[in-house]
Amino acid sequence: MARSNFGTKLGIVLATAGSAVGLGNVWRFPTMTGENGGAAFIFIYVACVFLLGIPGMLAEFVVGRRAHTNAPRAYRKLGGKTLFAGVGYVGVFGGMIIFGFYSVIAGWCMHYLFASLMSDIHGTPDEIVAYFHGFSSSVWAPLVWTAVFMLLTHIVVWGGVNKGIERCSKILMPLLFVVLVIIVIASLCVPDAYKGVEFLFKPDFSKITPETFLAALGQAFFTLSLGVACLATYASYFGENVNLAKSAMQIAVVDTIVAILAGLMIFPAAFSVGVQPDAGPSLIFITLPNVFQSAFSFFPGGGYIVSILFYALLVLAALTSTISMHEIGTAFFTEELRLSRGKAASIVTVLCFGVAILSSLSFGVLSDVTLFDKPFLDFFDYITGQIIMPIGALLTCLLVGWYMPKTSVYEELTNRGTVARKLFPVIFFAIRYICPICITLIFLNLLGIV
Repeated sequence: MARSNFGTKLGIVLATAGSAVGLGNVWRFPTMTGENGGAAFIFIYVACVFLLGIPGMLAEFVVGRRAHTNAPRAYRKLGGKTLFAGVGYVGVFGGMIIFGFYSVIAGWCMHYLFASLMSDIHGTPDEIVAYFHGFSSSVWAPLVWTAVFMLLTHIVVWGGVNKGIERCSKILMPLLFVVLVIIVIASLCVPDAYKGVEFLFKPDFSKITPETFLAALGQAFFTLSLGVACLATYASYFGENVNLAKSAMQIAVVDTIVAILAGLMIFPAAFSVGVQPDAGPSLIFITLPNVFQSAFSFFPGGGYIVSILFYALLVLAALTSTISMHEIGTAFFTEELRLSRGKAASIVTVLCFGVAILSSLSFGVLSDVTLFDKPFLDFFDYITGQIIMPIGALLTCLLVGWYMPKTSVYEELTNRGTVARKLFPVIFFAIRYICPICITLIFLNLLGIV
């Protein structure tokens, strides 16, 4: 049976950028910016995205389009009987784990969207904290919202590459941008908004440390979804005429714009009420409800409207990411077990819901149960973000840069000598040398070795 391909270049950019744009752009990027010197961190981060993230992205693109098959088979086909052959299986495993625990957080966002509509999130800071802990530690409510979110993802993936993923991306990504811009405009209207803008764009290079560079490198690689064969899976649906270098550049631009806009959305509002947005995950559910309630009180219903838009934005961002994570496993089960897309998608959803159950209950009845001294959700986050993704990205760069024939890489990156020929030596050098070194530094830093 012939494999589907993305139908349009716009669909490729929006779908693949959607896999990168997620909750991390909204809370992880502002958090890391707040912890690492504001504009100085952004300057380094953008440089890392374009100098290192794009070559890493292109390495996965080469694997996916060269093989035109699911990730495990692609790495087996190109990696032979070597360690590289297992990268695709690790990617499927990691992608499914990420989809499972990520859906729990996305389910919380859906609940907060509904609660914002019902005006349930209000009161003193202590009451907002109590509301979050009461909801997240309960048994059934978080699981119901998680199941609803996973079902939405399931339906999109079940629809296929063209009618599901591509069509949905053409709706979700523009809608995400519209909502984001509306909140940014509102945030820039709050009193003393200039303080947040200044922090975001006026660099203080005295705050830069070696850890700042490593943090920027890590955020650049992780925000682009490198290391779990997500991009390789999507690239397997690229046509032979797709300019890989140009597509990677466009995707990096979209992802970076979303991250910067997220900073413009959060920093002016937070600084206007004297809050430093460096609170990690609690930023979304504890810090920002207080910020919205205070910062937008200068116009009637301001906090109510912005809260609704904000949590709608989070749901949209989460959905664009989970679709790609779901597709890694769905493509694998469809092609390796010769199942219909519906059955394959159902297997992925059911298996991942098991991960979601453990992750959700780790905030309540299973809070005392740990793996390597970590609650289930924290363990799943650690094993994927700090082990699977760095190793997957490293091995992919080594496969493309050292194991595959250079002529094969050249054919893919230049569309057989028709595009980006002058850029090829630079890109290939980055894939072969710079990316492996930088990823190794990230990995060692995450393990606390450097």
